[in-house]
Amino acid sequence: MSEAKDRELRALQAALAAEHAAVYGYGAVGGRIAKELRTDARAAYDAHRARRDALMREVKDTGGEPVAAAAGYALPFPVPDAAAAVRLAAELENRVAGVYSDLVRASRGERRRAAAEALREAAVRAVRWSGESVAFPGLAERAHPASGAPTPAA
Repeated sequence: MSEAKDRELRALQAALAAEHAAVYGYGAVGGRIAKELRTDARAAYDAHRARRDALMREVKDTGGEPVAAAAGYALPFPVPDAAAAVRLAAELENRVAGVYSDLVRASRGERRRAAAEALREAAVRAVRWSGESVAFPGLAERAHPASGAPTPAA
């Protein structure tokens, strides 16, 4: 496999891993989110599940074995209430945006367009959840520091 294809496959796998974490994280969000925000949380959860499933097919089509979801993930902070659930949703979206930014850089053609669309969607959801935006969503070196997203539990 060429270095460019290998880089693209690694970026696809990273995006898939981020989507696995986002799906898990939205489970925590859904358990604590305020009733009036449940529809938004469900829509985000469904969007991440759809992206995850599409990425699994893309990884296979590229010749890779899709990275599996972890059995559990450590959340970046406790989520005891609705306000923390909203903060977690924003963190999830910022993390996903960053990974799709890497996929945009590593890919070409239709895959690049799809990654840019996923980046845009995550950035828009992050703004909706947090009420704040950054000039370059998905580019950590251009944005304020984020506290992370769920990581596989040890």
